[in-house]
Amino acid sequence: MITVPFHEFWLQIEYLEIAMHIGGTWWFPLLHSLHVLSVCLMFGMLFMVDLRLMGLAATSHTVPCLSRELLPWTVAAFLVASATGVALFITRAASHVQNIAFQWKMLLLLLAGMNMLIFHRRIVHKVKQLDAARMPLSARLTGAISLLCWAGVILAGRWIGHIFG
Repeated sequence: MITVPFHEFWLQIEYLEIAMHIGGTWWFPLLHSLHVLSVCLMFGMLFMVDLRLMGLAATSHTVPCLSRELLPWTVAAFLVASATGVALFITRAASHVQNIAFQWKMLLLLLAGMNMLIFHRRIVHKVKQLDAARMPLSARLTGAISLLCWAGVILAGRWIGHIFG
């Protein structure tokens, strides 16, 4: 476990009125349910695009076409997942920042974001120029890395409530 500085800061967040309200009422299970549903929706959309990048599914569709159809849903689900995740986090901020599963989740989120950024900055132009059946190795790797990172985010998220100290 990594020792996290600013322990008092994280405790102050936990003692915010909104954090205590969320943690002590029906808001917690509601937000948790919305978090899980939005993560499922987001992962489902990303799963289809990633499988397409890997050349394993939806090969009759171009990546730009598939992305254009799924991106608005993916972004909306990500925003809901982020908002509900922050709301859940603040209820136990001091313990979450020291939880190894939470640390892994944040690391994998960062890696997934970097993977997406690299894809959009360096690879997407290659994919747009190809027919629907062929994908360059860089696109296939991007899809595989994305799937692994997001699956890891989900698994680490599940472990957060089961690892203490």
